[in-house]
Amino acid sequence: MGTSEWHIERRSSFGTESPLAREAGNVPETGSLSIVVLGASGDLAKKKTFPALFHLYRQGFLPADEVHIFGYARTKISDDELRNRLRGYLVPNKGASPQLLEDVEKFLQLIKYVSGSYDSEDGFRLLDKEISEHEYLKKSVEGLSRRLFYLALPPSVYPSVCKMIKTCCMNKSDLGGWTRVVVEKPFGKDLESAEELSTEIGKLFEEPQIYRIDHYLGKELVQNLVINDYTMASCLFHEFCLMINPFTFNLYWQLVLRFANRFFLPLWNRDNIDNVQIVFREDFGTDGRGGYFDQYGIIRDIIQNHLLQVLCLVAMEKPVSLRPEHIRDEKVKVLESVLPIRDDEVVLGQYEGYKDDPTVPDKSNTPTFATVILRIHNERWEGVPFILKAGKALNSRKAEIRVQFKDVPGDIFKCKKQGRNEFVIRLQPLEAMYMKLTVKQPGLEMSTVQSELDLSYGQRYQGVTIPEAYERLILDTIKGDQQHFVRRDELKASWQIFTPLLHRIDEGEFKPLPYKPGSRGPAEADQLLEKAGYVQTHGYIWIPPTL
Repeated sequence: MGTSEWHIERRSSFGTESPLAREAGNVPETGSLSIVVLGASGDLAKKKTFPALFHLYRQGFLPADEVHIFGYARTKISDDELRNRLRGYLVPNKGASPQLLEDVEKFLQLIKYVSGSYDSEDGFRLLDKEISEHEYLKKSVEGLSRRLFYLALPPSVYPSVCKMIKTCCMNKSDLGGWTRVVVEKPFGKDLESAEELSTEIGKLFEEPQIYRIDHYLGKELVQNLVINDYTMASCLFHEFCLMINPFTFNLYWQLVLRFANRFFLPLWNRDNIDNVQIVFREDFGTDGRGGYFDQYGIIRDIIQNHLLQVLCLVAMEKPVSLRPEHIRDEKVKVLESVLPIRDDEVVLGQYEGYKDDPTVPDKSNTPTFATVILRIHNERWEGVPFILKAGKALNSRKAEIRVQFKDVPGDIFKCKKQGRNEFVIRLQPLEAMYMKLTVKQPGLEMSTVQSELDLSYGQRYQGVTIPEAYERLILDTIKGDQQHFVRRDELKASWQIFTPLLHRIDEGEFKPLPYKPGSRGPAEADQLLEKAGYVQTHGYIWIPPTL
């Protein structure tokens, strides 16, 4: 680049095209854009959706002369009342600059609120009337306008809301405009409920109109497992119904890393890799939200969706191109190659005190911790255990991918006891990539020690604006880029892997083991890792580089 400074250019306009328009060589989309946030008065919308829209607006991705934002919910409040509720989430501190405060006020004027029920046509017809008036004022040609509906709502109301959108609020023709619907996880509780939900929504919308968000795929470092699309970022995913928790990197992160670097290509297989760990740890419990969490548990909440998505990116073959369908085709192939989960390769846990929450049943069998080994039956990964581990109330907060390589054959330095080579992608906190390797310890003696080659993003990319996952995913929805969203067959394949185990847990046949808050989880989980072949490095601690 010729300079050590990094910057992001401000976008002056969308300049985006739908995939069909790009292939046909048509002009970019120019119609007005209406973004409708359903559940606008809820915590998810206030804390994540509207702030993400504001950040896109400030970066020039949502031009005021094209965009209007509509909030819709049952709460009866005025436009100004909604704006006042949002203002504090857009300006997080009192020391905000005059420019930021001015941008906030301009953004808030783009927001209009409509109150109505989620299962009645009256409210949605009023919403359609308000959207149509906006389109008329923007002089948008009928049929060229774009309508994006973001469902910041519980999944139980998805079918009724989608039906109302289809009945009352669709773009009026197919002249180049579109209507798209964004839905949040959880997508069902098992294979049957997920398929039922997919079928209900599928009757109303075509698959290219449906965007199923998994925030792991909006993370910058997750994206490095394929190509570097933007900059590295911490991903925030939907942990509870109304809360988001940081984890994943961007899908492109992993794709770039794997397929744009020659030295990884010959190593990324069963001949060189002994095991892969994908870990998510939290140092706090359910914090008063046990009643919601107890309906799902750690496997449904974290492992079946977020960690499994990361596994796909680690294990997939190189796609034919970076087109969304080619990437998602390879992910589905991985999921369909996963063998049934074995009982002796699962350890469940429940932290002591979990059932003290009055919203949690006294006889709850819900796991707050799980270690599950998945095995992929294909030529590249046969025999390599993929260890998915997630838990609450543990001794640290951490999310990472840890690829452990096999021992060096013919070890003439006798350094096996110091540990194996590992490639670690730390997703949170302190986003970084580092390779653990053996080096000669400085001095006159021939002794070896473990060290690392380190890329810490906070140090390497100082001053770079890091987008949140929501910003990326909303922008991708506007662009019509579905590569970071879950396709229906992908969703089905992921539920097929875990549904048998989940049913046995629900029926009380598989019991979680107790563990103390602040511990590593049940001791049996470490024993399972050892049995799977993971070799822990004792005495080595990764120290993040200082700026």
